[in-house]
Amino acid sequence: MFDELIENDKNEMIHNISELIKIPSVSSETDNSNFPFGENCSKALHYILKLGESLGFRTKNIDEYCGYIEFGEGNELVGIIGHLDVVPALEEDGWTTPPFSPSIRDGKLFGRGSIDDKGPVISALYAMKSIKDSIKVSKRVRLIVGLNEEKNWKCINYYKSKEEWPTIGFSPDADFPAIYAEKGIISIELKNTFSIKDCSILEIDCKNNAINVVPKYVSIALESNNSDLLNKLDKTNSKIKITKINTNTIKIEAFGTSAHAAHPDLGDNAIKTLVEYLLDNFEFDSNYLKHLYDIGFFSIHSPKFLSEKTIEDESGILTSNVAILDYKDNELIIRINLRVPVNTKLNDIFDRYCLITNDFENLKVSKLGTQKPLYVDKNSYLVKTLVDIFNKKTNQNLEAIAIGGGTYARAFKNCISYGLTMPGDKDMCHQVDEFVDIDKLILSSKIYAEAIYELAK
Repeated sequence: MFDELIENDKNEMIHNISELIKIPSVSSETDNSNFPFGENCSKALHYILKLGESLGFRTKNIDEYCGYIEFGEGNELVGIIGHLDVVPALEEDGWTTPPFSPSIRDGKLFGRGSIDDKGPVISALYAMKSIKDSIKVSKRVRLIVGLNEEKNWKCINYYKSKEEWPTIGFSPDADFPAIYAEKGIISIELKNTFSIKDCSILEIDCKNNAINVVPKYVSIALESNNSDLLNKLDKTNSKIKITKINTNTIKIEAFGTSAHAAHPDLGDNAIKTLVEYLLDNFEFDSNYLKHLYDIGFFSIHSPKFLSEKTIEDESGILTSNVAILDYKDNELIIRINLRVPVNTKLNDIFDRYCLITNDFENLKVSKLGTQKPLYVDKNSYLVKTLVDIFNKKTNQNLEAIAIGGGTYARAFKNCISYGLTMPGDKDMCHQVDEFVDIDKLILSSKIYAEAIYELAK
């Protein structure tokens, strides 16, 4: 019913996604009420709200925290929840073309945000347009866009405190055919006094890596009067680079591959590489770092100190991403992000990390944030409807799946995540050379149109 209208808007969709990609909307929390998440996030919000108005929708800017685009009448509200903020991206990370300069190659639109989540948001917006321009529905349909999803969800929490909640809906921020379960998420910080024998730690730098990204880079700068120690370091590790700053100072850099923290197995953690190198080449004034390594702290799958048995259920295995390493005031700071199976309590996991303090007098463990898991019955109306629509549009017979990612779907009851990544495709979220396949983008918009119509008719 809506396919032809969406095909007619294809070039316009690509243009608007490209314009959004040009805005480097990395969320940065500020005290400025005009730009609570930074000027670029506000620019992205203004752009899409102006676009919504030009397409004939009702729009609202909710105090620069978030906004919505809406059509239809009725008491019930169908929600589509997405975000316009992105994770950081630097050209020197190895992008073929600059991350905020969109380019099209081999039928793919490249740029940070193309698949997470600017492309899917525009895909859903034009799905809404195809319905608005062709047929009446009996409910209101609202596209809600946030600006702090990649960090602390302050935008969506602000929305929930100020505006009407959807009664049903989806978030276009994950995978097809549909997501019925999302793991719980907990981020934890460890702080402990730390020193290396015969060395002073000048700095540890992760290049502002986000906690939900597998770190591809970390460096440590060391000063020592023991020239033999610095000169005899192993220089054969291909993932390690050693630079002599002066007679007594060196910089050790570790390199890996970034990936979404929900899929740490797709990345190569530079922090783990650095830790292994330090353990092989230096002595320490305590066994803290070696103890963490020995108990499996740096493992990506269900670290062994958490449980005698692997922590796993239908939503998958517990995964861990050691995301940030820092050094301040003689303390080593480690921040990790865990994706926890839906049947495991987040507090139980935190308690297990707290037990490490029994072995180290000065160790402090704190909880940085949590997100409760999402679980919607596979046989519910919402899940079955969205899966059936996907299967019909793609001539497949797939079932809903569980993921480790966390989307805005869990912000509301009776809401799940739905696309845009197709079954079998590599997850390009948070990756270097992030892209969206243009044909699949257009197909997703057609799927979203059918889904929105079915929920709102």
